[in-house]
Amino acid sequence: MRESGILMPVSSLPGPYGIGCFGKEAFKFVDFLADAGQKIWQLLPLSPTGYGDSPYQSFSAFAGNPYFIDFRALADEGWLLPGEVPAAVPVGSIDYGALYNQRPVILQKAAARLLAAPTAAYAEFCTAQDFWLDDYALFMAIKAEQHQAGLADWPDALRTRQPEALAAARARLAEQV
Repeated sequence: MRESGILMPVSSLPGPYGIGCFGKEAFKFVDFLADAGQKIWQLLPLSPTGYGDSPYQSFSAFAGNPYFIDFRALADEGWLLPGEVPAAVPVGSIDYGALYNQRPVILQKAAARLLAAPTAAYAEFCTAQDFWLDDYALFMAIKAEQHQAGLADWPDALRTRQPEALAAARARLAEQV
């Protein structure tokens, strides 16, 4: 049986924040595909991008790309206040440098509100995903502490996952983790 569809990364959708995301534009695109009789939307990897913003050099096979989070959805859930949602930018080429600098600041505000009053869904997610989530969060916190240096340039005790060094990092970086 033959089927047809389209290959298009989420980042190629129009979006108000400098990159396509899983917002109303994605839902509108899926509706368009359905109306056109298309059944397949093939995506590039949805994981966080690594060096050079490549989806094929991710630090996790499980984590989602924070660039694809729709700020409007966070505001709808009360995790962002209306004044914290950035103004829309014209659709054009993706400025990954701007995303890299802007998004974490905004997402940290939403995360702080979530962590101040964790929902049952959040707790369930953390429990269900604990096989990767804790190590990934610690890795990313250490990577930030190491000024985004590659693993080969980390202190030996961290690079070789010495239990004492990891425990010390987990305590030192608890808030970031």
